[in-house]
Amino acid sequence: MIQYKTPEQIERIRQSALLVSKTLGMLAGELKPGVTGKYLDKLAEEYIRDHGGKPGFKGLYDFPATLCISPNNQVVHGIPTDKPFEEGDIVSIDCGVYMNGYYGDHAYTFAVGEIDPETEKLLRVTKEALYKGIEQFRKGNRIGDISFAIQNYAESYGYGVVRELVGHGLGRKMHEDPSVPNYGRKGSGKKLKDGLVLAIEPMINMGTHRILQLADGWTILTADRKPSAHFEHDVALVNGKPELLSTFYYIYDALGIESDEEEAFRKKPLILEDY
Repeated sequence: MIQYKTPEQIERIRQSALLVSKTLGMLAGELKPGVTGKYLDKLAEEYIRDHGGKPGFKGLYDFPATLCISPNNQVVHGIPTDKPFEEGDIVSIDCGVYMNGYYGDHAYTFAVGEIDPETEKLLRVTKEALYKGIEQFRKGNRIGDISFAIQNYAESYGYGVVRELVGHGLGRKMHEDPSVPNYGRKGSGKKLKDGLVLAIEPMINMGTHRILQLADGWTILTADRKPSAHFEHDVALVNGKPELLSTFYYIYDALGIESDEEEAFRKKPLILEDY
């Protein structure tokens, strides 16, 4: 059953989502060749707790860490390790926070130093596909409109869209109804109504859409071992339009990147100092 949120509940989710955003921004300044996933995981847990939250993933379904860290051909759910990252790697970092009774959950795929042009293109297109999906998160549309927009855009570049893993509703639980696949048909699925909060998260592979799971019971990787990218935002449907609750701007601030990509999905400009 879908749990539609009041404006007050949406604001609580926003605060949790923004603590995830700040955590990812902090990690952006730390991720470089020679750094390990376990080191980042420790930093993230300390940062979240120091800012009044709890790690949303640690212990959830018995997951052992604060972050899902998935480099290169890992799609999602990677467990942080002691293996140092290398120049040219890409690393998906997915983070969750529980605070004030509500969850925040979003992800970004980082480049470690200079990466090859084809992989850089995969990251760009996957993030663009995320915003194509968010554009369709409008009152009167259906879940399938979001799904189709993501799939159509990613597949137009010849990429594989993961089927088995999907976005989801977000609120008092990390995973709520409805599921939000990254593939589907226009006009299919639940009709979108004000008060719905979703975590929309394309997982796009450079090659086949097929995936495998490692023996650890968590790590998902591409069946052909080609790279995969993952970007995720938390979004609320407010007055018939999508409103971002999370932001990549803390990441961009840390990395010196200028972007206005999120402004179309905010009722007012985001000023980082206000948060």
